[in-house]
Amino acid sequence: MAEQSPQTGPIGVVFLHGVGGSAHVWQPQLEAFSAAGYQPLPLNLPGYGGRPPIEHIDFEQFSDDVEAAIARAGLDRPVLIGHSLGGMIVQTMLRRRPEEYRAAILVGTSPAFGRPDGDFQKKFVADRLAPLRSGKTMGELAAGMINEIIGPAPDPQGKAAAIASMAAAPAATYKACVEAIVMFEERANLGQIRVPTLCLVGEFDRNAPPQMMERMAAKIPGAKFTLLPGLGHLPNLENPAAFNAAVLDFLREALPTRSEPRDVTPRSAAE
Repeated sequence: MAEQSPQTGPIGVVFLHGVGGSAHVWQPQLEAFSAAGYQPLPLNLPGYGGRPPIEHIDFEQFSDDVEAAIARAGLDRPVLIGHSLGGMIVQTMLRRRPEEYRAAILVGTSPAFGRPDGDFQKKFVADRLAPLRSGKTMGELAAGMINEIIGPAPDPQGKAAAIASMAAAPAATYKACVEAIVMFEERANLGQIRVPTLCLVGEFDRNAPPQMMERMAAKIPGAKFTLLPGLGHLPNLENPAAFNAAVLDFLREALPTRSEPRDVTPRSAAE
């Protein structure tokens, strides 16, 4: 069982989705985390799941929104789990209010996208937005987009859920989030993270290559890096059992038996 907070009972676990996701993509995690004694809180980011978009999409605004949702739910120092875009939001939240969170799981994400005017960044945006600009809909593009980012043998139900979620993402929100991602920059702050952190990635993730995430973990004091064999960019849907086991095993090891945050001593690799 998870540790019990004297203020609120089960520890909250906040799930933040990626650009083509929604709160629904975390459905395969909810039962497992509840059974382990946690209180899962999957969130729809602004512009997703029927929510109106925020006027200017950036990571400070996203963080404001998630922090407000945590406060409304009454969660005391929850665990943060963020996939891709959601992982960038988690990094921003840890910089802003590090004392407010118990642990972080960064899934298939990055600490930066480099210069927004760089060739790779321009190609990243163009490749993802060109079909929309040519008049295609998210529904028409969803299956092809998901096939490009998953591993070779995903769970069929998980793949179907990913396609449905991508198809339901509003084109304007998707476009704004893709453009926001290339502006993200938190590399200088990785060494300041002081909560237990897991960097988790699929073997075949081309959006967040394992080598990059391993380097990222080395810069976070005390962080653990875990590779999920055979999986791509959507590990929680491609193989829910493997994903859930990796995260729950980490939390069992990482969370203290008291409500105070653990003091993580920086490793030499992070200096």
